[in-house]
Amino acid sequence: MKHSKVFHSTRLRLAGLYAGTMGAILMICGLAFYEAVARSHLSEFNHRIESVAGTLHDALEASLQEPGRLEPVVEKLVPTLCIAQTTCSNANLTALHYLGVFQPENGYYIRFLTLSGHLLASSGKMPTRLPEEVETNLWQTLTASDGTRYRQLSLLLKTVDQSPWGYMQVGRSLHDFDEHLIWVRLILLIGLPSAMVLVVGASWWLAGLAMQPVYRSYLQMQQFTADAAHELRTPLASIQANLESTLVPEATDADAWETLRIVERQNNRLSKLVQDLLILSRMDLQGLPVKRQLCSLNDLVNDLIEEFAALAIASHILLSADIPSGPPITVLGHEEHLYRLVANLITNALQYTLAEGTVIVRLSRDEHYAVLQVQDTGIGIAPNEQARIFDRFYRVSSDRSRHTGGAGLGLAIAQAIAQAHRGRLQVHSILGQGSTFTLALPL
Repeated sequence: MKHSKVFHSTRLRLAGLYAGTMGAILMICGLAFYEAVARSHLSEFNHRIESVAGTLHDALEASLQEPGRLEPVVEKLVPTLCIAQTTCSNANLTALHYLGVFQPENGYYIRFLTLSGHLLASSGKMPTRLPEEVETNLWQTLTASDGTRYRQLSLLLKTVDQSPWGYMQVGRSLHDFDEHLIWVRLILLIGLPSAMVLVVGASWWLAGLAMQPVYRSYLQMQQFTADAAHELRTPLASIQANLESTLVPEATDADAWETLRIVERQNNRLSKLVQDLLILSRMDLQGLPVKRQLCSLNDLVNDLIEEFAALAIASHILLSADIPSGPPITVLGHEEHLYRLVANLITNALQYTLAEGTVIVRLSRDEHYAVLQVQDTGIGIAPNEQARIFDRFYRVSSDRSRHTGGAGLGLAIAQAIAQAHRGRLQVHSILGQGSTFTLALPL
């Protein structure tokens, strides 16, 4: 296939189509995977912040008395609380909330703001120069001066009499989250091109695999055309040569009659070849039509033995039949086609059997099939040629001389007829000892 420009370019386009389609699918899946991972981790991140904020919110609101004023209970609930405009020691930054939820060492921070947005107090690892304005959105993603991103939740606190007290902001650094996404992006940036290399290689291989049946059909068509041209050229050349030798002033009536006989013989060969080609062409286009009628294989074999008896005697070959006694073996099919199938098998056996050899036609039956065997003691078929014996125009050892028979279409037609009758035609042969063709037809 690599030597054909048409098939090579077609394979290249097909591989490109495969690779492009798979590349687009991989890109979409990669983006979807990244988005799913980001959303999943962000959702988990938000859930943890909500858990901390909710716990503190519920504990604080029951103790707040006056808007904007920090009650002593707040400092008890948040031991690391640092009042605004005062100097706070970092010695107690590792202390934990007594509920076991607020953990500054995990990156959490808390800010208490007035209703106007002024900072009252903070706790935890406070980011550098983080905006203190109260946002209308519940969730904010803020960026500190050092470039670190923070996720923050703002909740409105109320006093015991349900008056607005101020705002509590609980946040956490997105450093771990961003690092995780960096690793995911890195894996995708390395993995997707690597996968694309594999996809391109697999696409080229799959395109070649998909093109193989088409290429084999193309080669068979080319071979069929060349063989048909060869078979047609031989009789036409013979007719032309004989006509040229006769169309001379010196030719006699006897020469003319001899030429006519040769033309008639070659014309019969051409007619048979064209008929065989038409049958194969019909089978390729629409299959071989089968008229369903009961056919007696006993009568069919007896008629063929009688028909080929003279040819067998002339070739000094013993032709016989082995038919079991009892009721006749019948199958459903087209009698004329089945007759031609078995006739082709017997003709083939007689052609490749030497003088003093034998050809036996055996008929039997099993539970579901009628079995017909044509066994000869001929030259046999080499194992490497048995796989091609049913190919059109194929002859053993590429023998196309006229003394061994026709154009090499007999077994191809026999195989097609067997398949049209839902049967099987197989060959078993030993080189130098003979061949056995076995036909199995449904009863």
